[in-house]
Parts: sequence; C-alpha cells; structure tokens
Amino acid sequence: MKELVESFPSQLKEAIEIGRKASLSAASHEIKNVVISGLGGSGIGGTIAAELTAKEATVPILVNKDYFLPAYVNENSLVIISSYSGNTEETLNAMDIAIERGAKIVCVSSGGKVIDKAQALGFDHIIIPEGKPPRACLGYSLTQLFYVLNHFEIISGGFEAQLEKAITLLENDKEDIIQKAENITEQLHQKLPILYAPAGYEGVAVRFRQQLNENSKILCWHHVIPEMNHNELVGWRDENHDLAVVIFRNDDDYERVKSRIEINEGVFAKYTPNIIELFSKGDSAIEKSLYLIHLCDWVSCFLADKRGVDAVEVKVIDHLKGELAKL
Repeated sequence: MKELVESFPSQLKEAIEIGRKASLSAASHEIKNVVISGLGGSGIGGTIAAELTAKEATVPILVNKDYFLPAYVNENSLVIISSYSGNTEETLNAMDIAIERGAKIVCVSSGGKVIDKAQALGFDHIIIPEGKPPRACLGYSLTQLFYVLNHFEIISGGFEAQLEKAITLLENDKEDIIQKAENITEQLHQKLPILYAPAGYEGVAVRFRQQLNENSKILCWHHVIPEMNHNELVGWRDENHDLAVVIFRNDDDYERVKSRIEINEGVFAKYTPNIIELFSKGDSAIEKSLYLIHLCDWVSCFLADKRGVDAVEVKVIDHLKGELAKL
C-alpha cells in the first residue's frame, strides 16, 4: 500500500493523459443535472469532485451511493457510473435505472460488467488501469470526473493546470509530507480519531476516515464546520484522553470559520489534550485537497505499520460480498 501511496503523483500524471485521450460523444438532450454514482473507493472521487466544482458547475451535481437513483433522473441527466472493478452491485443497479430513464451515461471503470455493458450498448466509457485496490486509484477516477464534466461544459478546463501544479507540489514536498505523516501517526496511535473539516473539504475528511478504516483497521468519525457547531459541539462533555481531534485547515478559510475553529479548539482542549491541525498547501482548492489527501494516505499506512496490520487486506468486506452472493 505504501508503494501505491508513493506513486500517487505519477498516477495523477497518467490519469491526465487518459483524460486527454478520452473519446466522449455529445449529449442528445440538454444536461440539466449530474449524478455521479459510485461507492467506497470508487465513490469518494465523486464526493471530492462535487465539492471542488461547486462554485463553478453550471448544473447541480449529486453524488449517489445507493442501488437507486433520484426520481428526477431522466433524459436531461448526465449519469457518471464510477466503479473501479466494474462489478459493484449497487452501482450496476443504478446503471440499469439510468438506462431505463434514458439518461446520458458515461462509465469510468477498469473493466468488469460496467465496461462490458457500456461497450455492448454503445455508452461512453473511460477505462482506467486495473489490478489495484479501488481506494488506491483515487487519482485515476477523480481526474476522469473533471474531464467528463468539462466535456459537457459543466466546468471549464482550468482544472488541468491546477492538477499539474498539485503534482509538482506533491513531488517537491515528498520528504516533508512523509515526515509530517510520521509525526501525525505518533499522535494518533492508540487513539480514536475525530476529524473536522471546513465546509467544502468534507470529501477530504471522508477520504481520511475511509483510509483509516480500510488501511489502519480502526474506527473514527468526522463532521463539518460550521454544521457541527449546531449539534456535535454539545456532545463534548466528558474528559477522554483516548480521543484525538484532527482539524483540516486552509489559509483561505472563511474568516468566520477560522474563528469558529479557534473557539472549538478551546472547547476540545477541556476534554482531550490531543488536538492536531493539518494545514493544506497550494493555491487552489484542488491543490489543497490533493495535498491533504496524500498526507493522510501516508498516515493511514504508517498507522497500519504501528498497529501491525496489513493495510491491503479487507477480508471482512470480502466476507460480506460472499454472504450476499449466496442470497
């Protein structure tokens, strides 16, 4: 897994080349909404892409993590099917519904039933490299979403330069990122992480939570500021030094959010001494997000080492799929 994390910048480079070469057709109807359907390591790219394009996208973008699609999906919808394996049963069911509704369909996958169906029915599709854990292929899937959205003029092409700058940042800061990740790992070891992110960066927090779950084999939870100030903050009542708070921060966070974070930290400090601030780097939201994601991916691997667990294995998920296959 550490080798896969280390290759993230190279993966992004390869993903850009794949996106540039993608052959996508025009929509036969006006696109009035977008649904990105995918789960787990295949779906998190949709969550992050929707947030990163929210201030620019010309139509609403919904991330769907279910067997079914919203009732409004029809011929004016762009449905992006994202399944790394191509065999995710929930996503395949959603794909069938999109076909029935006459939506414009674009598939992003390494193969499996998704690509078989796309090729048989003549749907647009982008094939990404196979043979890796889905969570280790975020660079491939996330990047393709930008290219698809740009093709249908939902976002501009400015994302490409931002991706390239992010790659340079990650390459140049490699040693510093690893050192920071090792320090963060020491602070999180044998703790229950609680992740807080400013609105617009929830996808980054979700990604870290998922990586801690799958790679480090631990539980944690996340919330968003300012929403958590209207509920979860009240739950901070009992001293517990086994909790470790991780707060994602950016130099351009809204001033009122910065103030909320500082006040929140004063509350947290009454109940746990373990408060970690993770500041992003970069000039754009894409750069900042990819920097934080890469840093936290390293943490999840180092924490797996500290715990003596295999970061790659997901036997309990395999067990779940096996039991479902019997039904």
